[in-house]
Amino acid sequence: MQRRKFLTLAASTAGVAIASPALAQSAPTVNWRMPSSFPRSLDTVWGSAEVIAEQTSVLTDGKFTIRPFAAGELVPPLQVLDAVQNGTTECGHTAGFYYLGKEPALVFDTGVPFGLTPRQQTAWLAYGGGKELMEELYGKFNAIVMPCGNTGAQMGGWFRKEIKQPEDFNGLRIRTPGLLSMVYEKLGAIPQQIAGSDIYPALEKGSLDAVEWVGPYDDEKLGFAKVAKYYYGPGVMELGANLAFNVNRDSWAKLPPQYQAALRAACAIAANDLLAKYDAKNIHALKLLVGQGVKLKSWPREVMDAMQSATKDVLEDYSAKDESFAKVLKSWRAFRDDQLLWASVNDGTAESYLMATRKQGL
Repeated sequence: MQRRKFLTLAASTAGVAIASPALAQSAPTVNWRMPSSFPRSLDTVWGSAEVIAEQTSVLTDGKFTIRPFAAGELVPPLQVLDAVQNGTTECGHTAGFYYLGKEPALVFDTGVPFGLTPRQQTAWLAYGGGKELMEELYGKFNAIVMPCGNTGAQMGGWFRKEIKQPEDFNGLRIRTPGLLSMVYEKLGAIPQQIAGSDIYPALEKGSLDAVEWVGPYDDEKLGFAKVAKYYYGPGVMELGANLAFNVNRDSWAKLPPQYQAALRAACAIAANDLLAKYDAKNIHALKLLVGQGVKLKSWPREVMDAMQSATKDVLEDYSAKDESFAKVLKSWRAFRDDQLLWASVNDGTAESYLMATRKQGL
């Protein structure tokens, strides 16, 4: 009941409404397939795919149905965009940073280290020029894109040993994806590309020293606390991870305008739902983890400084050799600078005060 109430509220705030009379009885029946890059075991990110399918059907009186497929059920998890591009499927549920090797600038659609919060990412995409830049990039893959959820700030990760200084990353074998792996490589670590199902066994056997995954709610389910006791934050390396709903351009063009509006509304509802779910569930999961003996740690300032410096180097390296990357970085960086200024004037300063006074406050 609570979920249904939330989705109804989200629909009203998404800025997109579809009146039932708009869908005539003669509206066509459309059936799509939607592969996802995420497993069913993660009811958070996978759940956003289910919300999109559910709400699209509701908003079209069951005329437009989308069947979601979890990672690997229809196509490999990191080939969802390929399936959309080729028309193998009409749409897909994924994240831009998985396609770093195809189009490096797509990492900005998901988020980069020391980047934008979910609110700021939404603002950049909607009103800061990000949407136009991402549409241009996805256009190269015969696809359009809609934001459909954000994880919020992710934790720094699980480590078998304590990290006290940047030198502690030297030789450390860490499971981390895409751009983050390049940042850790500059810090002296040895990034590993390992599927989610293989992370726990690798940590248990000692072939991995650390893993960057998502946050407390997802991490607790995967049992990392049993094999790696040090859990680091804050999530400066991933202040948010924006998910992407891709649609094949030819399939999109065939949809009636009402169905296109339904898809946009469904994605907006899914986006609200996912971030709210993480914000509500992460703290309870974190308390469970600490109760299990996890040692919750904050990155030392020296370590975060080294991470930020390494991130800047990676971004500049890509910018120097990729024109599209440089173009997006320029827009993203200018918007981020303004957002940091705004946060220093308002929300960021207010939140710092609330945290500093939480014991004697309200």
